[in-house]
This record gives sequence, C-alpha cells and structure tokens, in this order.
Amino acid sequence: MPELSVERKASRQHTKRWPGNAGWRFVFYGVALACVAVIAVRALLVDVFFIPSGSMEPLLTEHDRVLVSRTDYAFGEIRRGDVVVFDGRGSFAPMGENGLQQALADAAHFFGVGSRETVYVKRVIGVGGDTIACCDAAGRVTVNGNALEEPYVFPGDAPSDIDFEVVVPEGRLWLMGDHRSESFDSRGLLGAPGGGLVLEERVIGRATQVLWPFARFAAIPRPSDRSSLAAQH
Repeated sequence: MPELSVERKASRQHTKRWPGNAGWRFVFYGVALACVAVIAVRALLVDVFFIPSGSMEPLLTEHDRVLVSRTDYAFGEIRRGDVVVFDGRGSFAPMGENGLQQALADAAHFFGVGSRETVYVKRVIGVGGDTIACCDAAGRVTVNGNALEEPYVFPGDAPSDIDFEVVVPEGRLWLMGDHRSESFDSRGLLGAPGGGLVLEERVIGRATQVLWPFARFAAIPRPSDRSSLAAQH
C-alpha cells in the first residue's frame, strides 16, 4: 500500500507539471511562427536596408534605415527617378564572393546590425531604350536629348564630372547617386564589362520610407510623379 501511494503521488506531480510544459511549447511555437511570418514578409513584401555611405545625400544619409517595397515592380515598371535597392553582383560588385561571408552578411542584415557589401542604393536615371549623356551646354545630364531637372542632387555638386553618352539596352538600367562627387555608380564602370548597366532583375525593390533615425522619418518621393524628370520616350 505505501508503494501504491507513492506511485499515485508521482502521477499527480507529473499531471501538475504538464500544463507548464504545454505553455512553454505554446510560446516556442508562437515565436517560431512569428519568425517565419517575418521572414516571409521580408522576402516577399517589404524589407529594411541599412545605408552604409553618403552616396545618396541629402536624401539618404549614412546609417539611415529605409523601408524597401518588393512589390512595386511586380505590378508596375521601374521608372526614371525611382530610388532603388539592387544586388550589384555582376555589375557594381564581382560575382563569386566567399559563401560564408555572404551568409554572415545576410544574417547581419536580417537582424539590422550591418549591410551587405553587394547591395547598393541608387537613383534610376535611364531605363531600357534611353540615351543618357552628359553634359549639355548648361552642364546638365540629358535623357533622349532632354535636360533633366535634378533638385535632388547634393548642393554644390555638378550633375557629373565625367562626360559620357550611353544607350541603355532593354532590360537594363543606368543608375547614379544623388551625391555625385561621392557616388560610385554607373559612370565609374564605363569601359568595364557591362558598362555599369544593371539588369532590371537585379533590383530588389524601391526605397519608399526613411524609418530611422526617427527624426528623419519621411516618405521617399518619386520625382517622376512630380514631373521633375523632363525626359520622355
């Protein structure tokens, strides 16, 4: 009889512990589900990117964090004036980086503590079929012979300190930073394989909002909506 009493007591203790274990499992599954949801949203809808340099000043400054829409170009075309985040491998950056380094960079990006060296943010100046040139008699960049009004260029910078004329093939983009004197962009790859032109399929999405620092919280406008780009097909 004493032994049966001990067994019943142990059984009652086990029963009392079960709700606690179930609670921890519920929390674990909830956290796992939330992580999966976040990954899905960031992979398919929107993501947050860290700005590592001042090449897009004054619009974006070093250490800003921006919201990037991955869906804009699923339902519409890339437009002149858009600020885009893109994978620069094969154009701005070499292919075949160290796999471990890339994985670590991707992990750092996910947790918001770093940037990926092969990911860039620039402004679309030319799309497929455009002829981009610099500079006209007034020192301005032209697209299809039309001078661009570029209020976003960093104060005091020339539209370009490099003379060029490029015809953009279909499916590619000519990209430049707003801080022209500090930007490594399509101009710096003239004469290189690909000529500094980026495949549209390499675009991750359109930068739509400055999220951080909070004092700079603001939408990122599309200049083409305000007709500040004069060039038309």
